[in-house]
Amino acid sequence: MPSIVQFYSGAEPDHRGRFLRDVIAWPDERLESVHDFIQWLFPLPDPSPVNPHAPLLNRETVEAFAARANLRDALRTSLERMLKFYGFALGPGPMVDRTKQFAARAENWLWPGNHNHLRITRILKCLSILGLKAEAAAFEGALETVYAEHRDRITAATIRFWRRASNF
Repeated sequence: MPSIVQFYSGAEPDHRGRFLRDVIAWPDERLESVHDFIQWLFPLPDPSPVNPHAPLLNRETVEAFAARANLRDALRTSLERMLKFYGFALGPGPMVDRTKQFAARAENWLWPGNHNHLRITRILKCLSILGLKAEAAAFEGALETVYAEHRDRITAATIRFWRRASNF
C-alpha cells in the first residue's frame, strides 16, 4: 500500500513520525514555520525540490482515493485546516468563503512571492487529482475574488498557476 494511503488512513506517520491527526491539530504558527508537511497533506506526482522524503502520487494512490470515501474525507479535512490557516472556510455545495479572521490571516500570505502561494498551487492540484475537483474549483473561485480585489498582492503569474492547478 502506498505510503500516502497509509498516512491518510491513519495507519502510518510521515517521514518524521507525525500522523495526519497531529498535523491537522497544529496551531497556525507551526503550519507557517514548518515546511516539510505540506507535501504529505497534499502530495503530487512530481518530486518536491524541497522535500526528498515527500511521497509521490501514482496510479495506485489515485485509484485508492477514488475508491475510498474515507481517504477523500481525510483529504477534505486537510483542506479545511489549510483553508482556516488562510482565513477561509469550506461550506456546502461546496463553497469556500472568507471567515471573520480573513484580514488577519491574509497578512501572513497575501503578498507577492510568499511561499504560501506555492502551497496553494500544490493544494489545488492535489485536490483535482485525488477526486476533490469541486472543492478545488471552490477554493480557486474564492482566490479569484481575492485576486480581483488585491491585484497588487497576487501576481498575474500566480493566478494563472492557480487556475491551471484547479483544472488539472
